[in-house]
Amino acid sequence: MKPKQSHITVLLNEAVDGLNIKPDGIYLDGTFGRGGHSRLILEKLGVNGRLIGIDRDLQAVQTAKEFEKDSRFSFFHQNFANIKSLLEQQGLLNKIDGILLDLGVSSPQLDQAERGFSFSKDGPLDMRMDTSKGISAQDWINSAAVEDMKKVFKEYGEEKFSLRIARGIEAYRSEKQITGTLELANIIDKACPVKDKFKHPATRTFQAIRIFINDELGEIRATLQDMYHLLASGGRMSVISFHSLEDRIVKRFIKSESQGIQLPKEIPVLATDMDIKFKKIGKAIKASKEEVVANPRSRSAILRIAEKF
Repeated sequence: MKPKQSHITVLLNEAVDGLNIKPDGIYLDGTFGRGGHSRLILEKLGVNGRLIGIDRDLQAVQTAKEFEKDSRFSFFHQNFANIKSLLEQQGLLNKIDGILLDLGVSSPQLDQAERGFSFSKDGPLDMRMDTSKGISAQDWINSAAVEDMKKVFKEYGEEKFSLRIARGIEAYRSEKQITGTLELANIIDKACPVKDKFKHPATRTFQAIRIFINDELGEIRATLQDMYHLLASGGRMSVISFHSLEDRIVKRFIKSESQGIQLPKEIPVLATDMDIKFKKIGKAIKASKEEVVANPRSRSAILRIAEKF
């Protein structure tokens, strides 16, 4: 099955290699997207292998139809935060040999103005990963209190001008509803007293709104906490993050679960008694110089791998 190069899959080989694929294993691509990682996983699986794809994006559902003829593949239109209940229904808890998560927003989502993720292309303010449910960015941005906006922009975007931006939005929407991405980006631009010449003033705020609307960080935390119950012994998790908030959660989880119960050094205890659930596999992996040149969006990607004991 040859991939359609509608976008470049970030850290493709590194993330799939990190799963240490067994030909007859059961694997799960929790962020199917446009199928880049899934295609490579299927190439490495034997006739008795199995791959489960999951994504909440309706466009991913359409891409998954290209895989229908492969009996080893099955797809579910789900949020990856629901993996545990899905696998429980399938009788697959503690039986998955590898789980891949490619976090954040995909290139096709950014490139399509109608999705509302981009501050450089005019489109409706939506930003929902699953456009069939939930509140849109437009609905939230036109109704949220200044303090609530400030909190979201600061917490999820690490935006130092969060209060100025929130007040700018409030002042503008008192005259008319904010409906477009460029309209919002312009409001943010005017509210920022200092500009970064290497980054658009709306970058952090758009990131913050998207993360909040989709509860991205909450879903990452929930999925990681379930990971021990999803993977088989020796099974691996391969997780790609694209900004510090995501990566911090993944890094801390792996560190915590690979250390187990922390006891004073003078207390004699066996490693088996310390409730160590995972071991870290190698160091964090970043895109090569060649990949960054070919795909600049890979610049911020960080891959972390861990294996269940």
